[in-house]
Amino acid sequence: MKYVTPLNDAEIHTLHDMHRYHPSRRARMRAHSLLLSHQGLAIPHIARIYQVDRRSVSSWIDRWQTQGLVGLYDQPGAGRRPLLSADEQQKVQQYLQQSPQDLKQVVHKLEQETAKRVSTKTIKRFIKKSRYIWKRIRKSPAKSPDPQKYERSKELIHRLQQREAAGECALWYFDGTGFCLTPCIPYAWQPIGETIEVPTSSHSRRLNILGFLKRNNDLVPYMVEGTVDTSVIVECFHQFSQQINKKTSVLLDNAPIHRSQAFIEQIPKWVKKGLIIKYLPSYAPELNLIEILWRFMKYYWLPFSAYASFQSLVEAIEEILTRVGTEYTITFQAA
Repeated sequence: MKYVTPLNDAEIHTLHDMHRYHPSRRARMRAHSLLLSHQGLAIPHIARIYQVDRRSVSSWIDRWQTQGLVGLYDQPGAGRRPLLSADEQQKVQQYLQQSPQDLKQVVHKLEQETAKRVSTKTIKRFIKKSRYIWKRIRKSPAKSPDPQKYERSKELIHRLQQREAAGECALWYFDGTGFCLTPCIPYAWQPIGETIEVPTSSHSRRLNILGFLKRNNDLVPYMVEGTVDTSVIVECFHQFSQQINKKTSVLLDNAPIHRSQAFIEQIPKWVKKGLIIKYLPSYAPELNLIEILWRFMKYYWLPFSAYASFQSLVEAIEEILTRVGTEYTITFQAA
């Protein structure tokens, strides 16, 4: 029966370290197999432990005795050759840009171009290694913001954040959004063969939420069922201006309702109370941090049960709004 040549103390120590700490599972397995052989275990026994052919164990012993430690590593070129060449992999990425939602189209185009048939699982493994992930597509503004105005706004926000951190002022972000019984259906992990369903409703009632948000998750929300017009916005700002105790800047977008004559006429009154209005550039919703809050509420925090009825929706939203900053928090990055 074939066994490894008796090991000295230094070799045993080296193989023990390799078995415990080497990042390659195959290298750890081979090192342990040599130690087992040194302890007197026969090749068939070691092969059964690792579920390999006995000839594999025999070759590990031979490579150790002829090449030493180097013989336990995978040699260059070992293993299965990739199914796709470098040129074909590049084509896959090109096809994926054309059909980002349909891997079957990628497979079909690759087969037409190269006459090579691979499975969607193969494509999926490759694109994951290429740092692609499956996530929701976001809507983008109709146009791009003016570059100069955008940079000036970012600089302004940065200065205001620094002043806020120094305790010189407060910085809030204002915006509104709406909720109805037509859900923003999120992705969810679901058992194979089962589907989580939410009821579909033709109910037209809509709950509008207006809010002032700070980077520390302080939130002042207003719930409005029905139309939101200038008078509603003005009243929200009027109530908010009564609550401030230091110079406060509020960032908001350029929605027509925020630029209306009736709204602008109120600005001097708020300025006297220390409330300063700052408009963000058009087509730059990412600068308004409260947009992130609305997205979290719609896609992550609202339970499916909220869509059972309008009353359920109102109650679920009320519960979330009262717990923002405690149970529901967002970590905002500095501008």
